[in-house]
Amino acid sequence: MSASTSTKTSTANGSDFACIAAAWQAHHAELLGYLTHRLSDAAIADDMLHDVFVKAMRQGQGFCVLDNPRAWLFQVARNALVDRTRAAHPAEPLPDGADELAAPEPQTPAPVDDLANCVSRCLGELTDEDAAILRACDLDGQTTRAFADTHELTLAAAKSRLLRARQRLRAQLITVCQVRFGDNGNVDGHLPRGGL
Repeated sequence: MSASTSTKTSTANGSDFACIAAAWQAHHAELLGYLTHRLSDAAIADDMLHDVFVKAMRQGQGFCVLDNPRAWLFQVARNALVDRTRAAHPAEPLPDGADELAAPEPQTPAPVDDLANCVSRCLGELTDEDAAILRACDLDGQTTRAFADTHELTLAAAKSRLLRARQRLRAQLITVCQVRFGDNGNVDGHLPRGGL
């Protein structure tokens, strides 16, 4: 899809998509070069590029609040390449006698995977302000900038609020669920309190 086509599309859909058109014009040629180099087929690269543009359009205003639209476009392009590679190389069939292979030992879930109930409980015990920003930014994937815009905060204020909320949640998790962190900062384990 050419840059002129994307401009016509954004005009047809109103000014809401002006940010998409601007990002597309800025990065279209670079994306096409990246995909063509990886695929060695200009026609397939152009088709894949069209799919990237469609995904950007589907984001609507969500695209406009991205911190780095170029990185987002390249990530979508990389994901499309991975999907294409996976589709081109289906799983290998099992060798004869595969039914005799030993079943793998059941995997013990990582300590952090068992923590969901405790996190939910602790979020409910935080202030509404802390819980709202943690749910929006850490659980729902909203950017700090988007949260700041929807709550009429500066970006610096939203980042500071998120940092303080994370610190209070961490303290609550240590107190309530006796969460233990390893030297690397990862969860090593916890003891859920009764009733979880």
